[in-house]
Amino acid sequence: MSATSSTTVNGLSITSVDGGVTAAAGFRSAAVHAGIKKSTALDLAIIAADRAVAAAGIFTTNLAQAAPVVVSRQHLERTAGRATAIVVNAGCANACTGATGMADAIEMSTRTAAAVGCAAEEVLVASTGVIGVALPMPRVVAGIASAASALTRGKGSETAHAIMTTDPFPKERAVRVDTSRGAFTVGGTAKGSGMIEPNMATMLGFLTTDARVSPALLQRALIASARDTFNAITVDGECSTNDCLFALASGESGIEIDDDTYPALLAGMLDVSRELAIGIVRGGEGATKLIAITVRGAVDDADARRVARTIANSPLVKTAVHGADPNWGRIVAAAGRSGGRFDVGRTSVRVGDVLLFENGLPHDDAAPQAGRHLQGTDIRIELDLGTGSSGTATIWTCDLTAEYVRINGEYRT
Repeated sequence: MSATSSTTVNGLSITSVDGGVTAAAGFRSAAVHAGIKKSTALDLAIIAADRAVAAAGIFTTNLAQAAPVVVSRQHLERTAGRATAIVVNAGCANACTGATGMADAIEMSTRTAAAVGCAAEEVLVASTGVIGVALPMPRVVAGIASAASALTRGKGSETAHAIMTTDPFPKERAVRVDTSRGAFTVGGTAKGSGMIEPNMATMLGFLTTDARVSPALLQRALIASARDTFNAITVDGECSTNDCLFALASGESGIEIDDDTYPALLAGMLDVSRELAIGIVRGGEGATKLIAITVRGAVDDADARRVARTIANSPLVKTAVHGADPNWGRIVAAAGRSGGRFDVGRTSVRVGDVLLFENGLPHDDAAPQAGRHLQGTDIRIELDLGTGSSGTATIWTCDLTAEYVRINGEYRT
């Protein structure tokens, strides 16, 4: 959607607006170049609420969790879901850095807390970049002070730039949700380009809303919205050490979220999260094509997700798409090994609108037409498992290119 476009979802009017992560009332942000990156790019940001607000978080399931993940999880537990600020740096993941890394993550929270005027436990910390490298704390500390003194509305786009690593472009989104009780706003930003196989969210994602919502209900909406957005993407099947997704709710709109208005909050968070998640895949390291893989006719939605994710993570499928090769056999083979309920004799495969495989038999005469679809940049693959049930899911991924190999082969050098 453009910055002024509107759509209707389940009777709700959702209108895209400017402002990104600070579009919602009650939030300010600032981004600076602290010198964490070797370049002169922005590399540290603070997102701050005017006061302590409802907060929710989802974290990586990787057992090798970075220090900021551990600290932020502890802070949300200690405050029972309240936060005032998020401090985030790019250029160094502060992962696998031992006791020093933990101390550095804690210091980031205490320095930010002192600068914005809140308790250290009300600060969430996030880091992204190279694993196993210590943060240059004098630069980080100076950057926190500089960012805290510059907090303002309207700087959401700078925050979107500051959290980038190998991302080819920044990702931000904001919408106004109109309900019978009035309107509220949901905004957000995210980063990620490689190491994307989120078993929670994405590498880093931050959502804000000015709806009035309890921490428990905000957590529920965050989990539900992530399931079909941030948890429905993959670039390379790699789950990061630093993945985290935070949501803050200021309540400044005065619109109360209860059981009746919960669908409106979920719709807004889904809209913002879907745009950000697809942006991550579209900007995947070396990617030239966005691939939407939809599985229907599964025994349930969980089985559909299992099959779709297996296809999305198949290097053979991803390289075939890159080469515009309508190789339906790779798609069927990936589905068959996924562990999902599968009967090849009742399965069909479509690339774009072109039927390539049906009930155990190929339609090879349609291959040239399917190949033309694969030459585009937005690719659709659809698989019907033919179980007679209605389970369905969509997973987004991208093609696998020589540029992906180059980027990751040179990442530390």
